[in-house]
Amino acid sequence: MPVDVVELRNFYASPLGKGVQNIIGNIVKKQWENCSGLSILGIGYAPPYLETFRSEAMRVLAFMPAAQGVVNWPDDGPSCSALVETTLLPLPDSCMDRVIVIHALEAAEHPQDFMEDVWRVLTPGGKMILVCPSRGGFWARADNTPFGHGQPYSRRQLRDLMRDTLFSPISWTEALYGPPLDTPLWRRSASLIEKIGAKCALPGAGVTIVEATKQLYRPVGGSKRLVRRGLPQLPPVLAPSPAGMTSKSETTE
Repeated sequence: MPVDVVELRNFYASPLGKGVQNIIGNIVKKQWENCSGLSILGIGYAPPYLETFRSEAMRVLAFMPAAQGVVNWPDDGPSCSALVETTLLPLPDSCMDRVIVIHALEAAEHPQDFMEDVWRVLTPGGKMILVCPSRGGFWARADNTPFGHGQPYSRRQLRDLMRDTLFSPISWTEALYGPPLDTPLWRRSASLIEKIGAKCALPGAGVTIVEATKQLYRPVGGSKRLVRRGLPQLPPVLAPSPAGMTSKSETTE
């Protein structure tokens, strides 16, 4: 079950959420240093990580799952957020250069269908950053943050999902090595803990961050299958006959 959008907004407004935003945001920005003139899409609850790209990207959109809810974003200017069905994104094929997925995959009812539609909207050679709770991490075991809800993934599970949906991983990163505690001590030491954890590859990281690129081949009819699944199968109906008209057999008789 997805976390409610109000809870997500409140989390990122808290001191703990701001610390998480800083840690993950720095990793995202380091991997995508220059996005000038590109189109960027965030799926899930990505506004905290999209703000940094607004001044340079050509287009920045924030799509939020229907089961989660949506908030207006950004606070200034025209709204760039929308409530969507994550397996049927309201975008044409190959239109986005970059996609950030966070607080989405772990709540997806059909993960493979979801990732297939992300593949569909990415341009050839486009890149995706996926942030997902780690199955072996401390944060997946605590429900006081959004990372403690939904289905966490191991690195192997994510690798299999990437393979099945035709993404090629470029880099793997882990983050949130400290405990999910909203205390002054954690906030002061979070940066040091992250540096030590990343350098020593410590176990127990809260999230796995994978950057992947879209492979340039696709089975014929892959995306059409999703559209067909979304349409209900309607039973056939009898065509009505205009009043006052009789069939040819009745006239003969």
